[in-house]
Amino acid sequence: MQKKTMTKKEINVFIENIYDDFNLDEKGIVLSDMINDAVLMTEYFLSQDLNVKNSCLNNCEFKKLYFDVVLTNDEKIHEINLEYRQKDCATDVITFAIFADSPEDEKFVFDNEVNLGELIISLDTALKQSKDNSHHQTTFKDELYFLLAHGILHLMGYDHQDENTLNEMWQLQKEMTDSLKKVES
Repeated sequence: MQKKTMTKKEINVFIENIYDDFNLDEKGIVLSDMINDAVLMTEYFLSQDLNVKNSCLNNCEFKKLYFDVVLTNDEKIHEINLEYRQKDCATDVITFAIFADSPEDEKFVFDNEVNLGELIISLDTALKQSKDNSHHQTTFKDELYFLLAHGILHLMGYDHQDENTLNEMWQLQKEMTDSLKKVES
């Protein structure tokens, strides 16, 4: 059992759907709810001392934390994946972890604020994966939130270089998404 930290931080998440042809409402996704849920998942992460200790935020003093989420299609994420990762294919989520990927001496906290960066999620791939049960998620929303949690962990400096670290991340993602169910009840 992890020790919980009680210091409340202000968390700001901006989510933009740039995929005009994908109607989130038809899939039961309300953007304002998704923003709130991303904040709640991040709060859960920050409430666990071990998570913070293993993250880019270890020994970092801040009051505000923020990051952006862009929802897009396979075509756009393919372009991004090719340009920035030299991978010629679409993928489910890409992160640009500004704070985590900065060298230690360049991790600046301005005005008590940390900008974690940006994560990009392909709605096309999330939908495909929800249908083929790639991550054992039962609905599109479950898959989307699974990817959101995965991206948040990458923004926090977590990575998966092997199956062990991938399974650790997946377990933490499950905890983060499960924490939402506790809030709902």
